[in-house]
Amino acid sequence: MKKTMIKAALAGSMLFSLVLGQVAVTNAAAPKPAATAAPVVRDNLSSYGLKKDIELPVTVTAGGFSYTLEKIMIMETKSAAAQALIKKYGYWVDGKYFIWTKITIANKSGNIVEQNANNLSDKWRISFGDSSHLMLPITPVNTLGISNSKEALADWGLKSGEKLSTYQGFSYDGELKYLYIGAKYKNFSEYKDIVLKVK
Repeated sequence: MKKTMIKAALAGSMLFSLVLGQVAVTNAAAPKPAATAAPVVRDNLSSYGLKKDIELPVTVTAGGFSYTLEKIMIMETKSAAAQALIKKYGYWVDGKYFIWTKITIANKSGNIVEQNANNLSDKWRISFGDSSHLMLPITPVNTLGISNSKEALADWGLKSGEKLSTYQGFSYDGELKYLYIGAKYKNFSEYKDIVLKVK
């Protein structure tokens, strides 16, 4: 009788373990819900009272040369985020704002397009609409001499068919009224408003 009870208890225990094991395996094999991708933050314009009329990225093209503004971040020059970039790349900033942009430039003109000691003319422009204060690109001392830096743009040159994605810093001391970008190459130009002027 005792042997029968022990066998029954042992069989019950084994059956319980087997069922428990199947549940564990079933749970392990269950698919996990797909993680929701975090939205890409392309600007902080609204933090400064600027409402976009078109979303980034925005591209302007002139004579086969194109400039795309991928991201733009406005920072108080004295902020920790701005100071980290200023120190990392050796910028000298005297304006109230440090503007950090991610850009892509592409050349389909059939010629070499460059901005360096051989050709100092600007090929693009960003403006916040304050004509008394130009938004000037600033030279990153720590990447000076590195053509086509992908970290902080200084000198660059593109053969026809080439493109470059990189970052560029600006110093700005004016008002943040509206925002437009423009490209100019040879006798061609194009401008696009990103934030329209408030009437």
